[in-house]
Amino acid sequence: MISNLASVSSNAKIGDHVTVEAFTSIYEDVVIGDGCHIGPNVTIYPGTRIGNNCKIYPGAVIGAVPQDLKFGGEYTTVEIGNNTTIRECVTIHRGTTDKMKTAVGDNCLLMGYVHVAHDCILGNNVILANYVGLSGHVTIDDYAIIEGKAAAQQFVHIGAHSFIAGASLIRKNVPPFVRAAREPLSYAGINAVGLRRRNFTESDIKTIEDIYRILFVQNSNISNGLQSLAEELPDSDLKKMVVDFVKSSEKGIIRGLM
Repeated sequence: MISNLASVSSNAKIGDHVTVEAFTSIYEDVVIGDGCHIGPNVTIYPGTRIGNNCKIYPGAVIGAVPQDLKFGGEYTTVEIGNNTTIRECVTIHRGTTDKMKTAVGDNCLLMGYVHVAHDCILGNNVILANYVGLSGHVTIDDYAIIEGKAAAQQFVHIGAHSFIAGASLIRKNVPPFVRAAREPLSYAGINAVGLRRRNFTESDIKTIEDIYRILFVQNSNISNGLQSLAEELPDSDLKKMVVDFVKSSEKGIIRGLM
């Protein structure tokens, strides 16, 4: 059902069983999948692609041009996956020539007043609590959770299954499976609770604990930690995932246990 008080462009593509409430504006070149519920006073700008069964709450603004002075009007998009919930007053901006899109995956929850800037790429099952702010070019992998009022600097990479405490300033990359807290942001253990909820085995959790004990606790710098990992732990997919993340982190990673 589309309210008579909503403004929906005839050039927007709206799926089946979609609700659009009063005073919402949907511009041309917007695609909205089946089963979505778009609340009142939502603005969806050109270049936005929204999957199936998404819920968008009042005041959200999706697909606005980026707040990047280098943006030259190039054609870019915002892409939202399936079953994602976007709460009140969330803002998601289009990409620039860096990635040409801003993307949010499936089954994500963006709570009230979250800001997702240009060229951010969010994986599946990501949760951003109230007032989280992502600067441009941030990458967040699957199942990461960021508590409220945290702020991520441009180009940081946040690994899968990580958990970042509220009001954190995220200036360095956060590797997978960890909890991060304090100022400056530091390793605070592994995200064992989250891993158990996602059916990681106790053996896998023990392996992850061993990886970070060697990397962050037993060694005074990352280079020594990587060397110790290579020598002390057998190869595994979990070990490779952490090592590859650390080695590819040109921006550097958060500090070890303090």
